[in-house]
Amino acid sequence: MALRALFKGKPDPRPRDPVQAEVPKLRDADMAATYYDPRIGGDLYDFIRVHPDGVLFALLDVAGRVKENNYIVSAAQATFRKFGAALFAKEDINEAEAMIDLCVELNRTILQSADGVRECPAFAGCYREGLGTVCYFNAGHTPGLLLDQSGIAELPATGLPLGLFSHAVCDASIVALPAGAALLLVSRGVAEAEWDGTEFGLERVKEYFLQNRTQNASDLSNTLLTHLQQFTSGRKIIPNDMTALALVRPSKPSNIATS
Repeated sequence: MALRALFKGKPDPRPRDPVQAEVPKLRDADMAATYYDPRIGGDLYDFIRVHPDGVLFALLDVAGRVKENNYIVSAAQATFRKFGAALFAKEDINEAEAMIDLCVELNRTILQSADGVRECPAFAGCYREGLGTVCYFNAGHTPGLLLDQSGIAELPATGLPLGLFSHAVCDASIVALPAGAALLLVSRGVAEAEWDGTEFGLERVKEYFLQNRTQNASDLSNTLLTHLQQFTSGRKIIPNDMTALALVRPSKPSNIATS
């Protein structure tokens, strides 16, 4: 089973496919995402630079198979890019309020595109270069994992999944990523992957994270899914999308170009 990283492989020719995300270059950090190819469900990761000092990123998991949810995923990405750019472009914004507004717009888009209920766990954040902070919401998504010198902290849900209730609102929080820290997000398909009756689980993700302190985000996300492949004994039929997104701040500042 092959892994597809950013810009690998041929583009899907079907109309209304989500746009494959380009990772913005960061001055003081490294960011990347990797997923199992082909996409069979509704995982979507995206990145956009919204400010000279800010990059917005997201990992969504729209319920259903790709044939039935492709339009919804594409619409959600369009909203993420349009409203994300508008909400976070100003210098003096209230990031928490902007993040909540983005959550509301994404929820509205998913409900309208699905013409009804369509569950979508989602994690979105805005990384501020220089400050080294991430303002985020977690709408019923697998907890984000923040690793620093003190160990691993979970970033649990701040609200319900998107696509369930028209007036549901998520809270927003802010965390700091000091030099040497890293943030790792995994889709539900990673945590719930099973082999021989045993679930991979978030605890195994944590164990991997603790044992793989790297300053390269692509290595972090790629190696995790390779580790997962080993856990499942390389079976070629998977029940769900499996995606990992990583943000790493090196211990020593440097000019980093992501690929």
